[in-house]
Amino acid sequence: MKDGLTSESNIPILYEDNHLLGIVKPVNVPTQEDASGDPDLVNILKQDIKDRYSKPGNVFVGLIHRLDRPVGGAMIFAKTSKAASRLSESVRSHKFRKVYLAVIHGSLKSSQGRLTDTLLKDSRTNTVSVVPKGTAGAKDAILDYKVIGTSDSLSLVQVELLTGRSHQIRVQFSHAGHPLYGDQKYGVHLNKAGQQIALWSVFVGFPHPVTKEEVTLVSSPPSQYPWDLWPQEQVEL
Repeated sequence: MKDGLTSESNIPILYEDNHLLGIVKPVNVPTQEDASGDPDLVNILKQDIKDRYSKPGNVFVGLIHRLDRPVGGAMIFAKTSKAASRLSESVRSHKFRKVYLAVIHGSLKSSQGRLTDTLLKDSRTNTVSVVPKGTAGAKDAILDYKVIGTSDSLSLVQVELLTGRSHQIRVQFSHAGHPLYGDQKYGVHLNKAGQQIALWSVFVGFPHPVTKEEVTLVSSPPSQYPWDLWPQEQVEL
């Protein structure tokens, strides 16, 4: 295990061994290559491992889960194909926990609860919408939430994903009438251009693919608005 910064990119390292690399994803960096052609996290980490360990040839970095480009926080990557395969199986068997903090507009009626929707992705526009159950190509989306605090017409919520759908947290809260602060795609009527979306991956937990010991990654949101409305609040796991 190792804490520190990657050598070239200054990306914080939360955990590292021969099999895994856990980092804090910077905001506005794509997780993997996309149409923008901007530097992406997978290739940044490949180059970093190559440089830090003077590795010849190709370097393996396996993508296990994704965060949207504007979202930051804890992420785990595999450094071997075996680790990638076993972690992917942990995701499929629901042994892989992902917990987020989000700042939403307004106040939810219940202090905690579950949102269940059916989502359909339009790959042409890279948007997701809530559709009737049974719609062709649509998938069920489930999350649990807990309200941590309210301030300034905003609410801080802890969210645990029970399914991993594209844009899931953003779409489900928007559909419930509470878009995320700063979300330009699903809350354009409430947010202003240039605002940073307030969604952060605060916890990732899973059994180590080799030792089977529990691995946990924890990352706190930046100390800036709107996160600084709740400077003392802690995630309850």
